[in-house]
Amino acid sequence: MERAAQQAVPLGQMEVFQALQRLHMTIFSQSVSPCGKFLAAGNNYGQIAIFSLSAALSSEAKEESKKPMVTFQAHDGPVYSMVSTDRHLLSAGDGEVKAWLWAEILKKGCKELWRRQPPYRTSLEVPEINALLLVPKENLLILAGGDCQLHAMDLETGTFMWALRGHTDYIHCLALRERSPEVLSGGEDGAVRLWDLRTAKEVQTIEVYKHEVRAHPTLCPPFFLPGHLRCLHLLLCSPPSQECSRPHNGRWIGCLATDSDWMVCGGGPALTLWHLRSSTPTTVFPMRAPQKHVTFYQDLILSAGQGRCVNQWQLSGELKAQVPGSSPGLLSLSLNQQPAAPECKVLTAAGNSCRVDVFTNLGYRAFSLSF
Repeated sequence: MERAAQQAVPLGQMEVFQALQRLHMTIFSQSVSPCGKFLAAGNNYGQIAIFSLSAALSSEAKEESKKPMVTFQAHDGPVYSMVSTDRHLLSAGDGEVKAWLWAEILKKGCKELWRRQPPYRTSLEVPEINALLLVPKENLLILAGGDCQLHAMDLETGTFMWALRGHTDYIHCLALRERSPEVLSGGEDGAVRLWDLRTAKEVQTIEVYKHEVRAHPTLCPPFFLPGHLRCLHLLLCSPPSQECSRPHNGRWIGCLATDSDWMVCGGGPALTLWHLRSSTPTTVFPMRAPQKHVTFYQDLILSAGQGRCVNQWQLSGELKAQVPGSSPGLLSLSLNQQPAAPECKVLTAAGNSCRVDVFTNLGYRAFSLSF
């Protein structure tokens, strides 16, 4: 549709048309190349743009270095999610996942390698695929989205092996707990579900909106007080418990991440740190705006969502910093930690604009890439 519309626009109006496209652009997804020197970004028009991080970060970089080296039409609808293997860029849109060879993309030969569609219940069903997750040890790709299921695809054969059912509404996000191995999924139904890949069964369900973080007393009651006064002292001097639920925002889980026995998740409910083995919330982060992406980074948690800022949190719940970007809302964060390109080790953030913000350290935005 977008390509047809572009062809119908007279040449004198093309610049206006393209400016309006950029004005209404949303970047849903990002993925770093296996070599670490390139970044793919997917937008709401079904386009994927490839940026050269090495060129943009060079001391000789010009404005042209911050524009795509190639842009191609990948899907008819939005590119909701992307991941990279050691050879391929995988992109997901409405009802299908496609593969592209990174080697060919970098030669500007953007020819689709293959496409796959999960076995949906009816042939008329075309739900969006909101999340892709690689499981390298098993050579699996996990897909999830609008049909409320997790589909596992064997990357070697391209066949779908099984589907996991349990969510009662859209699935928004996935995360891998590598040591187990377990996959976590969060959805519109307000639940985070843990799935054992060895048995293809659900092993744990956390309904986030039903929990609260119980506060501990900040002051110990004086030992000389009688028992009933000690209880009263504890009641008056203890901080209130913090509920994960925020009914005005809804129950939906929009982001989650794991680090061994710990999970952080948020969305409608408050951004919260959980101990997985005990299914216990330990920290509620004081952020009013719903968060759309979260990740562990060293001893910090990074989150983004409604608003311009990338938020840096201590595990204790203290807000360490808020670093503003150029987009009014953020939907994805990408940490480039490929060992092959240490000079391109950056954080990139994208969302409700045509720009991808680049942070060379966590303290400030260095510059922006632009579609």
